[in-house]
Amino acid sequence: MKAVDKTKELETKPIKSLLWTYALPAVISQVIASLYNIADRIFIGQGVGALAIAGLAITMPMMNIIHAFGSLIGVGSASRMSIVLGKKDVNWAENILGNSTILTFLLGGTVMTCCYLFMNNILTLFGATADTIAYAREYMIIVLPGMFLTTLTFNLTGLIRASGYPRKSMYILAGGAILNMLLDPIFIFALDWGIQGAALATTISMTTTAIVATLHFVSPDSFIRFKAHAWKIKLYIFRNIMLIGMSPFLMNFAAAGVVAILNKQLIRYGGDLAVGAFGIVGTFVNLMVLFVLGICQGMQPIAGYNYGAGHQHRLREVYFLTLKICVCIGFVASAICLLFPEQLMQIFTTDRELINIGKNAIRYVLVLSPLIAFTITNSNFFMSIDKPAIAIITSLSRQVLFLTPLSFLFPIVMLKLGLDGLNGVWLANTGSDIAGAMLAAFLLYRQRHVFGKWK
Repeated sequence: MKAVDKTKELETKPIKSLLWTYALPAVISQVIASLYNIADRIFIGQGVGALAIAGLAITMPMMNIIHAFGSLIGVGSASRMSIVLGKKDVNWAENILGNSTILTFLLGGTVMTCCYLFMNNILTLFGATADTIAYAREYMIIVLPGMFLTTLTFNLTGLIRASGYPRKSMYILAGGAILNMLLDPIFIFALDWGIQGAALATTISMTTTAIVATLHFVSPDSFIRFKAHAWKIKLYIFRNIMLIGMSPFLMNFAAAGVVAILNKQLIRYGGDLAVGAFGIVGTFVNLMVLFVLGICQGMQPIAGYNYGAGHQHRLREVYFLTLKICVCIGFVASAICLLFPEQLMQIFTTDRELINIGKNAIRYVLVLSPLIAFTITNSNFFMSIDKPAIAIITSLSRQVLFLTPLSFLFPIVMLKLGLDGLNGVWLANTGSDIAGAMLAAFLLYRQRHVFGKWK
């Protein structure tokens, strides 16, 4: 069967139906993929205990670092492929496929090796204590190979989406997540393997998705495939991928550093259970963010292709439609978390003290979700149209420029006022959401010329 170019619709099909076609599978993929961590936390929290939840929360910065390298390659290569396909250059797209895969193995293998060699030091840096480090180490030793293969999956499924197969990308990620949810209760409860069982279930599932994603680009039915010429290393492709991917890379890398700082602050003002609560609250933040990222991933090939093809009116239309949807998602997330904080905490734990700490944190951290959605949408838009510097500034502003200093300042202010210092750490998230959104709006205004003349 002859391979079909499925990207032509990106410049002809109406934007609303096109965004729906690409965004819905991306949203489902993102949400289902997040079930890896959600399932692990639920089963560990219910089957192992509160300190195990805290130990798992300690691993999140380490996993964010690995995800950072995955997004460096995955987002960068998918964005570049969309742009070059907009220019009708299939040979270049195949070179991006081959070189991004080589880059994945080079960087992913290096990161995994370093994590194994310095695991105790890294976990201690991220806030592990004598009570939680054993849980964190047990989990990471087994899950690291799976995390490495996740970087490959992240790259390949992004390229599958960019080359015109959004539903197939969704099915691959969904299959892995469903497999993980089936294996978790078997390994944790039936076989009584505890936190090691959760890690093993995740690793098996991630390995499966990586294999299936690779097979797509071997199939003769695929529009873009692995070709012999694409395996020749081209440093300019490495550079182009990493320039665009640098924004999500730095965002994830910075997230790891910021979480490490916040964990230290949480231990100072609330102890290990505050870290565990933050891990649970982070699950809800990530879930909301993944809905937004799914919509943005649907936007990415449309925006990138039409930017490369010079269709400014379609670029403008897809940006504002994406922004409206993402901000609405933020409002829904805020409403749910403000109305049902205790019920949300009870999904993960029965520990009363942990529930009380967490439900207070949810209100502070998620109250301004629409502003978080606005900032994320802008960062992803700039990545899609090959403006990496602006995307980097937008994505890093909330966490690095604002959240980090505020997490030190606000607890001190709260204590001076005779209030709980722990609430100051939670409130720092609220303040950074406001400041980050204001900066994103300013940068968007400065780049308004990319949309062309207004009618």
